[in-house]
This record gives sequence, C-alpha cells and structure tokens, in this order.
Amino acid sequence: MEPMSLRDWEEGDLPLLEASMGDPEMTRYLGGPESPEQIASRHARYVALAGTGTGHMLVILAGPDREPVGSVGYWDKEWNGELIYEIGWGVLPAYQGRGIAARATTLVLDRARSEGKHRYVHAFPSVENAASNAICRKVGFTLLGGADFEYPKGHLMRCNDWQFDLARPVAR
Repeated sequence: MEPMSLRDWEEGDLPLLEASMGDPEMTRYLGGPESPEQIASRHARYVALAGTGTGHMLVILAGPDREPVGSVGYWDKEWNGELIYEIGWGVLPAYQGRGIAARATTLVLDRARSEGKHRYVHAFPSVENAASNAICRKVGFTLLGGADFEYPKGHLMRCNDWQFDLARPVAR
C-alpha cells in the first residue's frame, strides 16, 4: 500500500484546486467546472477554514514523494434541524482507483471524531456518482435515502444522504 497522509490546506495549494474544480471530469457530478474567480474564492475559504473551528480542508498526499493528489474535508452544516459535519473528497483522475479517497476519508473521520463536536457526518454524493457512493459503503456510512440539493447555485442535484455515526469505529 502506497504511503498516504493529510495536511491542512495552504496558500500554495491553488494549483491543486484548479486541477480539480476546473476540470470537467472532476466536476461532472457537481455542475461542471468552476470559473477562475470561483476557484480563487473557494481557495480563500479553504485556507481560512482551518482556524475557524467549523471544519477542516485537507490536502491528500500520496506516494514516496508525498505528492498532492486530492483533497478531503469536513465542515459544519445544519441538516434536518441538527448540526452535523458534511464531508467531501476528490482525487485527481491519475490517482483514482487506488483506494486513496477511502483511506483519506477514514483518516478525516478519525480527526472529526477526535474533535468531539458533532455525532454525525453526512456525505451527499450525486446518485449518479458510483465511485463516491462506493466509498461511503466501503468506509461504513449508512444510506439514509435521497435528497435534493441546489449545488452549485441554480443547479438542482439529486444526492444520496449517507450518514456516519462518529460514536462507532471507522471500517478499515
């Protein structure tokens, strides 16, 4: 198994965000690529998130050279009248299919648990995104059903609502 770790999002990580959120394949289930302005705004939010106490955006580093290959993060969200963490991830196409996203998700769930802030983490992948739904199953999320989201603004998306109970261990 290749080495993998996480680190907080930093100012120099803009190229990783451009490679992911600016790519049609990476954003196929998210309404399409973001504009350079949208990516710059997202980057500023990611950099600022670490110090807010409302979540973390992390860079996934893989291989012996610890190359940035994707991102994983969690943030506060109100959902069905409850405060939860929402989680999301993305791995660049050249690194997909190696189990990196599932391993990174497992690590970030451990981190969210250690904060002791919320009991539940929810993931909301598109019902059409087979890979992300498979990660939810593999890591041990429970499928609660479907949900409609407006993401990005003006684009209605049908998602699965997956829940992970931080009171129990992550599947390894």
